[in-house]
Amino acid sequence: MATAASQPTTIDAYIAGFPVEVQEILGKVRELIRKEAPEAEETIKYQIPTFVLNGNLVHFAAFKKHIGLYPTPSGIAAFERELTAYTNAKGSVQFPLDRPIPYSLIRRIVAFRVTEVRGKQQAKPARKASTKAPTATKKAPQSKKTASGIAAPRRTKQK
Repeated sequence: MATAASQPTTIDAYIAGFPVEVQEILGKVRELIRKEAPEAEETIKYQIPTFVLNGNLVHFAAFKKHIGLYPTPSGIAAFERELTAYTNAKGSVQFPLDRPIPYSLIRRIVAFRVTEVRGKQQAKPARKASTKAPTATKKAPQSKKTASGIAAPRRTKQK
């Protein structure tokens, strides 16, 4: 595993920092994400592999005893019944290394996320150029005037 002094800057470098058996699993996870989201960009975010498609699509990572998949809370909620066999939280799931990795389930979760992201992209209305005149900027606070018409001194907060 990579140390804090040698943080990986690419997914290749991230995967290379693990034992061969784990590298194979990470490679398969990466490949199935690529197949489901060929237009997504690969990057490292939060020090783990990330696929970006109009925002974060999915993250994945390796740990001592599991592979973590982070498909956002909606990706977990959509497969809640199928994920009951695994430790999961609001936006993550852990696939233990001592059990078969459910590649088919991971593929379906990623496909769901791709569909979700594309749907959100299509649902966003195109931004229109504003036809309104620019609004005036906020005026600085005025000094209060006394009865004689002279501005009262401003009070400052004491420390």
